[in-house]
Amino acid sequence: MALTDNILEATGNCGVVLKNCLACLLVAACLLVKCCGSSVDCQRGHRKQHMKACKKHENARKKRTAELNDERLYQQGRERPEADFCPICTLPIPLPMQEHSVSTFCCTKRVCTGCVEAASQRGMGGTCAFCRATIPKDNETCIAMIQKRIDAGDAEAMHLFGSQYYFGGCGLKKDVQRALEFWTKAAELGSIKAHYELGNLYCDGDGVEKDEERAVGRWQHAAVKGHAESRHNLGVVEYNKGNRHLALNHFLISAKMGYTLSLCQIKELFMRGYASKAQYVEALKGYQDALEETKSHQREKAKGLSTVFRDRMLDLK
Repeated sequence: MALTDNILEATGNCGVVLKNCLACLLVAACLLVKCCGSSVDCQRGHRKQHMKACKKHENARKKRTAELNDERLYQQGRERPEADFCPICTLPIPLPMQEHSVSTFCCTKRVCTGCVEAASQRGMGGTCAFCRATIPKDNETCIAMIQKRIDAGDAEAMHLFGSQYYFGGCGLKKDVQRALEFWTKAAELGSIKAHYELGNLYCDGDGVEKDEERAVGRWQHAAVKGHAESRHNLGVVEYNKGNRHLALNHFLISAKMGYTLSLCQIKELFMRGYASKAQYVEALKGYQDALEETKSHQREKAKGLSTVFRDRMLDLK
């Protein structure tokens, strides 16, 4: 019996058209059909027969579930998410983003250094380039600002505050457990970066019990949303398992997003004979195209942006 989500042209003893079991996707069983006209007695009568067949096909069900998960993992997340684009110039921010952008506590918007430099040239260097709020000069004001955003249910504010606890910013003592708490809340509210950070914690066993399976789960969630670093980490996991083909697939996706480390890994795979010349050329072209999309005159000028100003923006992650 073929694996399918569609209605099977099969009939039970009751003579009605049946649907696949929603558990194993293999067994046609009238007991799960709610609108085919079958009676309750008919459903009950076939229950034992159905459960026996369903259990028999449990391994096939697990295999099919894994296949569907892989299809989703490799087909989705090929484009960077909206949060990776500067809200002012609307261009994608180069990776790694923390080296080419800043994020203030007033609005938690991540703005590229090009737009920050442009605002500075217009005499607005002491204010947020996005919301024009005055950049705080003391830790207490920073914390008050971000707490206001957290109270409003801002997922990115929770992620940012978790980063302050993890790195010991804003005068806070480093506290991995508090970072874990805020990152978990942020992830529940949809923060892709929080999923990535949690994956790193579980992978390293930093403040939590080391758990690669949970780490991979977090990275997969972020990867299908377009997070390049998470995608790269999944490639590393597959490579370490000896799954060179799967690793290459992950690296190709993240390299085409402009992630340098992934391109380097593909080059290494090519040199070792695990990737073809065509695949390496494909990755290199995609990488170069991604970099071209991030370029602007303002960003070129911002390469000399003072480290003092960047420190004042307090962007830690």
